[in-house]
Amino acid sequence: MANKEERIAGIIRKSISEIITMELKNPHLGFVTIPEVKVSKDFSYAKVYVSFMFEEQIEEGMKVLEKSKGFIRSGLAKRLDTRRCPELVFVLDESFKREARITELLNKDKEK
Repeated sequence: MANKEERIAGIIRKSISEIITMELKNPHLGFVTIPEVKVSKDFSYAKVYVSFMFEEQIEEGMKVLEKSKGFIRSGLAKRLDTRRCPELVFVLDESFKREARITELLNKDKEK
């Protein structure tokens, strides 16, 4: 069952990336990447982790994604081969920030 969840999550991630880059025409969105998607066991919810290239784009970008959630979900429903399209929940992915902070601390410790 985990393989099916991973497969569906991969399809959702790829499809949402395509929808955002090709179909969503909003200049306030900026450069967005989707590093990960987690799908619930019953495929009714999908947590879409998003990250932005610049920190000043985060607040406006999250607002744009929330406003465009219906458009993105309808585009996703056309691409998915499932009975129901999952409800999308956009979550800011801060793993890159943590990774940079850990690297910075390790480099600082190395210098000592």
